[in-house]
Amino acid sequence: ASDIVIEPCVTLRGNVTLEEHVHIGMNSIISDSHIGRATTIHAYSHIHQAHIGQSCEIGPYARLRPDTVLADEVKIGNFVEIKKAHIDTGSKINHLSYLGDAQIGRETNIGAGTISCNYDGANKHKTIIGDHVFIGSNTQLVAPVMINNGATIGAGSTITSEAPANKLTLSRSKQKTIDHWQRPSKNNKNEGHS
Repeated sequence: ASDIVIEPCVTLRGNVTLEEHVHIGMNSIISDSHIGRATTIHAYSHIHQAHIGQSCEIGPYARLRPDTVLADEVKIGNFVEIKKAHIDTGSKINHLSYLGDAQIGRETNIGAGTISCNYDGANKHKTIIGDHVFIGSNTQLVAPVMINNGATIGAGSTITSEAPANKLTLSRSKQKTIDHWQRPSKNNKNEGHS
């Protein structure tokens, strides 16, 4: 379409559709995908067999794998990988996360370092996250699992069971300090040599 910016060293492969006012940053690779109106793809992003809505922001260094569907105004940040996932309007996955075989609702925020543990070694399982959910950083969502609307997941949690709506759910071991512990030191290089 009209008014598109494609920066240097961008590769478009196969059936790629770009709507009006799309901006694609340098060194990005897009194949067999649809990019909606006024969406920005930042540098070094890889998009393959994905459908991206309007006014989204992707990357830099994002990877969207096959069967990724983003509604409008979705933010996928740096070093985020998405595979076979549907992400609804206004949701954000800003950095350092992996979500595969997932369904994510509207206006949901996924904290840094969150992963869906979707593969048990034999089969893939689905993670469902509702609307207006807040997932704290460094969370593991062990699929199959459901996070209901409005839920908050505390940072550093491993979630293996359904999280109820509009409540805080977390799983952490109790922090403790060992008072008389000493850090190991390196052996003297001359020890044992004559």
